[in-house]
Amino acid sequence: MIKKQLEFLVALQDLDLMLKEITEVKELGFEVAGRDKLEEARNELVSKIDKPLMSSYERVRARYKRAIVPVKGDTCLGCFMRLPTALASKGRDDSTVITCEGCGRILYWLE
Repeated sequence: MIKKQLEFLVALQDLDLMLKEITEVKELGFEVAGRDKLEEARNELVSKIDKPLMSSYERVRARYKRAIVPVKGDTCLGCFMRLPTALASKGRDDSTVITCEGCGRILYWLE
């Protein structure tokens, strides 16, 4: 269950980054098509994500460009801080959402 929610968050983050890029390109004076479809896809994803997790994502996203980051070798790839062993082992079983103690980003483990 949590793993699916994290997958939705990663996809949502990608959509948010694409929407931000479209806004930046429009500010340069270029016309970009497809924004409506991206917003529809974003709204559909948001409806599939639990409300508490979504509010955590939005709060972290306000602070960082990437709110959800992978863990590689027990290291958060957002702030490059090594995670405590207990936290790293708990995050691998996908039973709960883990946030980095250093930067507060939501973490997911690469397989």
